[in-house]
This record gives sequence, structure tokens and C-alpha cells, in this order.
Amino acid sequence: MHDNNSRKSTLLALAITCLSTPAIAGEGTVAFVGGRIIDGTGSAPVDNGVIISTDGRIVAVGPAASTPIPEGARQINVGGKTLIPGLINTHGHVGGVLGLESGHYNRGNVLRQLELYARYGITTVNSLGDDEFEGFEIRNEQNPVYINHSRLMVAGPVLAPATTAEAVRAVNGVADQSANFIKIRVDDNLGRSAKMAPEIYQTISDEAEKRGLPLAVHIYNLEDAKATLAAGADFIAHSVRDTAVDAEFIDGLKAADVCYSPTLTRELSTFVYESEPAFFSDPFFLKDVDPAVVATLREPERQQRMRDNPGAQHYKNIALPNAMSNLKLLSDAGVKIAMGTDSGPAARFQGYFEHLEMSMMVDAGMSPMQVLYSATGGAAECLGLNYLGTLEAGKWADIVVLDADPLADINNTKSVNQVWIAGNLVPTP
Repeated sequence: MHDNNSRKSTLLALAITCLSTPAIAGEGTVAFVGGRIIDGTGSAPVDNGVIISTDGRIVAVGPAASTPIPEGARQINVGGKTLIPGLINTHGHVGGVLGLESGHYNRGNVLRQLELYARYGITTVNSLGDDEFEGFEIRNEQNPVYINHSRLMVAGPVLAPATTAEAVRAVNGVADQSANFIKIRVDDNLGRSAKMAPEIYQTISDEAEKRGLPLAVHIYNLEDAKATLAAGADFIAHSVRDTAVDAEFIDGLKAADVCYSPTLTRELSTFVYESEPAFFSDPFFLKDVDPAVVATLREPERQQRMRDNPGAQHYKNIALPNAMSNLKLLSDAGVKIAMGTDSGPAARFQGYFEHLEMSMMVDAGMSPMQVLYSATGGAAECLGLNYLGTLEAGKWADIVVLDADPLADINNTKSVNQVWIAGNLVPTP
């Protein structure tokens, strides 16, 4: 099993960007005044609160009565609104899809998608696979002071070597590019493809540990989840979907301090277009969706094919119910849950699916506060990003201003009024 502290140290060294020295107090200072603050730590909200940032870094947070505003600060009145940290998607994909077509990986498409995520309040995306040169380039050039699109982490290709020798070369090839993660799949796609052999993923895990990179694993079955965890997996990138999780798996996750990303919307996307989804009439969805994509997904012949598809029906009737019940079991047992969606492939709508995921997590039995933590402070902890995820002094000012309180109804995360990344207001079209 990989050493957790070492893993997080490596993530910090390779992460999105390093912190800068804060400016002199009062210079470039912004004060958000009068809002309700949910700080991402799991602590109780602060009403009539103040957040003060200088050059994109938070310098003070607290009640208005005890948090003085520096003279000359720009004040933003957020009275009646709720402030949460920027949301973090621990499992997404960036850059490859345009409309419903793959094969469009290029710099413009990566940036377009990062801007899209940001408008929905998703301020950091951990892209777990199929990342190409342009994604690494954008990750490397992100400026922590001036960034106004979603922060990006990258894993490079999803590794699928055929031999142990190829496994060693593949890991080192990705590591030499300073990827944030190594990503593999241990899944036979409901019997339609060969599954990675244990000696291959063990070699990948061992080599990743040598290079100081965390290993994220796509799994489906409980037994594969246990086996890859035992082999040194650092991040379980999907739900266990074949059966109920057991005490051995729960204890293994907790002992190794490994996070679990449920990606419930991944399962949803496999069958939901067999008819018209309710979210097709949600203004929050429609504000940034391509109408041509929606029109295609409404085609009766396409919907019928999905209704007739055995795999889609399996994910609907078996995989998703198991994923939902297992999320509740793991959360109740104290396993670290990291909000992730697998958004990015065709019809897994970036930005919107993260809010849908959080709603489904509440439907599975988590509380709104637990879900918000899994998408903010908890997600940052799982990715080793100790400068993001919470509204605390010293963190970057990634702030989402909501018109309604998500603790009253998790669907209120969709009431996005403003998004700030490192103190920069995210532009809207």
C-alpha cells in the first residue's frame, strides 16, 4: 500500500500550481460581506459572515461583528446569499468530446470545457484519463493569481499494458510528464472485454509507488476493488456495483486512508436517455447546453435502442441501485467519500452532472453537509490539495455565491449567482 503522507506530498509537488506570497494587506483586497458561509470543513455555517481575500488568497473569515474589513477594500454585498468553496470534481474527463463526438482533443476544447465547468461552480477538475499534450500544457501554465477557469489535474492515458515490462515503461512514460495520477481499469465491461491481470496492475502499482504517483483504479466488482486496494490502489474511482460492500473492504479503505468516488451519474448516463430526462427542462442545465445535442438525445430511435440495450438495463436495474446502497454503507462507516462524476464523455454533461451527482448522493442517504464536504474540503484532502477546498485563511479564494442554502435542499447548489477562482470573477457568456 502506498504511504499516504508520501502520496499527498507528491500530489502537492505535482499539483495544479504552487502558492504565491500574499500581497501587502489592503492591496487588491476584496471583502464578501453579509452572506451565510459554509466553509467546507463540515463546521456549522456562519451567518452574516465576512470573507476577506487579498490578491486571490483568503486572509480572514468570520462573523461580521468580529471580522474587521480593511480600509480601502472592495466590498461585495452578498446579504441573503450562501457562500461555499469552489466545488471539486475528483473524477472527470476533459478535452476529448465535442457535442456527442469523441476525437476532438485540442487546446481550444480543453479550455472551453474548463470554462464550462467553472460557470457551473466546479472550480477544480481531476481529469482521470485520456489527457493529451495540450492538457498537460494547460495544467503547467495555470497561473494561480489570474486563473478564471476551472483548475485542471491530469493523468495522461488510461494505462492498458499487456506485459509487466510494458507496465513499467507505461508508468514511467506518464511519470516523466509529471502527471498528477496514474489511471487504470480493472473491469471486463460486463463480460465484453478482457480484464487486466493481477500481475499487471501489481506491477503498475509498484512502479507508481517508486515514482511517487498515486494510483486511481476503475473497478466494477467488489472482489476487484479489494484486490486492487491490496495491490496499492490510492483512489477507488467508481462505485462497487455488483454486490454489497463488506467489512473487509470497508476496513481496508479506512486502514489505507483511501478515498472512494461514487460516480453515480456515470451509471445514470447509461440508461437515462431511454426517455426524456427531467433535467432536460431544468433552466440550470439548459443555460449552457448545445440544443442540437438535446435534440439528438430526444430521437425516438435512439431512445428505443437504449431501452433495448441489455447493458443499459443492467446498469439501470442492478449497478445503480447497488452503487446507491453501497454509498450509504460506506459513508455511514466513515469511509472518505470524494464527489466525482466521470463527466466529460458524450452525454455526461460537464458542470451540470456534478450538481446532479450531489443530489443523487443525498438520495442515497448522505446529508447535504456530508455531500458538500465530499465536494469541497473532503475532495481537496483526497487529492492532496491543501490550498483549496475550504474557506479558511491561507486558501485560494475559490468561492461560489448561491442564491439559496444547499443545507436546506442540496438542489440549491444550482442557484449559482457568482463564481470566483483565486479572487477572479468567472465570466459569463
